Amino acid sequence: MGFLTTWLEHYGYWVLFGSLFLEMLALPFPGEVLMSYSGLLIFQGKLNWITAIATAWTGVSIGMTLSYWIGLRLGTPFFEKHGTRIHMGPERLQRISFWFQKYGNKLLLVACFIPGVRHFTGYFAGVTRISFRTYASYSYIGAFIWVSVFISLGKVLGPKWEKYHHTMNRYLIYAGIIAVFVVVMVYLYRKNKMKATRLLTSSLQKVMFHFHSMGKVKFVVLAAFTVFAACLSLIIGMIQEILENEFTTFDEVVSFILHEMFDPSWGAWMNRFALLGSYYVFIPFIAVTSIFIIWKGKERLLELMCFAFVIVGGEALDEGLRSLFQRVGPAAVIVDFPYSFPSEQTLLSLTVCGFAAYLLVRHKGNVKVRLAATLFVVLLCLLVGISRVYFYVQNPSDVLAGYLFGGTWLSLNVMLLEILRMLSRNEIQEVVNGD
Repeated sequence: MGFLTTWLEHYGYWVLFGSLFLEMLALPFPGEVLMSYSGLLIFQGKLNWITAIATAWTGVSIGMTLSYWIGLRLGTPFFEKHGTRIHMGPERLQRISFWFQKYGNKLLLVACFIPGVRHFTGYFAGVTRISFRTYASYSYIGAFIWVSVFISLGKVLGPKWEKYHHTMNRYLIYAGIIAVFVVVMVYLYRKNKMKATRLLTSSLQKVMFHFHSMGKVKFVVLAAFTVFAACLSLIIGMIQEILENEFTTFDEVVSFILHEMFDPSWGAWMNRFALLGSYYVFIPFIAVTSIFIIWKGKERLLELMCFAFVIVGGEALDEGLRSLFQRVGPAAVIVDFPYSFPSEQTLLSLTVCGFAAYLLVRHKGNVKVRLAATLFVVLLCLLVGISRVYFYVQNPSDVLAGYLFGGTWLSLNVMLLEILRMLSRNEIQEVVNGD
């Protein structure tokens, strides 16, 4: 590896182009490390950022194109016979061919982020005879995202490159795997939409057979339960890593990158973002939502009680969790209550503003309004979390825990509201039928 970085320092773009071109032909070149190191050279002023990205993308694209045509011309028999010489034996051929046949070309968008997959996607795309136009459309976009992320990462890390690049590579691999999972789930849902709909309907009828509400409400309950289960499972894993001090490197890396992206000139904006996580914003949200419920709500008392429970319960949950874990934050010396896990601001931002937005759009709001409300809450919570890390008030893991606990509390209360709403309607219907 040392001689490659030395060559990169001396020959720059040619080494970057050549190494990535050869890696896409399944040769053992450390493309991610070289791209990250190129970012360091960009930080030092030895390379140009745009030129480096363009050079790397060109090398990857040409390598992927050549591997595609090799796979197309040689076909399956050649790789079954000689593939073991280039680590493409019959077993690997069968396994990755299965991926292509089952999950389609959407995999190409994220294949570059997965070691052991990106090296062979071109060959298998050719072997399985995916049309070149389709292959190029997806793979070239995925290649551009891949090279841009790693070169920009090296540029941001700068002098900390050697210390952090292995950790960041690992997180990006995790992100790639998650992206593959999401792509696969979307693909499978679209391919089996009718079957999935029937399955969901059957499951809902078994679980909530005594509820006679509309299908939309059942979907909301199911979606909220899915979010609740996902957040809860992530929380369990996160608590284990927190207790074992596994988040130290994560906090260092994320904090370093964030402060490289937002220099001291962002101070005034960060003060404004921090206010988004305070009751200066929460109170107007609570007031507007309460007025709307009284004016337009159908089960006014129920919705007001649930909203109040979300707010009071969220505060109590946060205080209880911080007292339980007693994890001292980076600003412990300047605050009266030093514990910062989970982040109070991100937890309450997500629960208060999220539940308020849910109540506002539940009765009044088309798809565009609901999407806008969701994006607004996500952006607000993201800015609040960034401000907490920027001012060294909380660790990135504290902020992440706030999102997860907040998502758990929010989804739990959405389920509670809808189930109570259905039960209330059933009781009214029974009274009417009895009369």
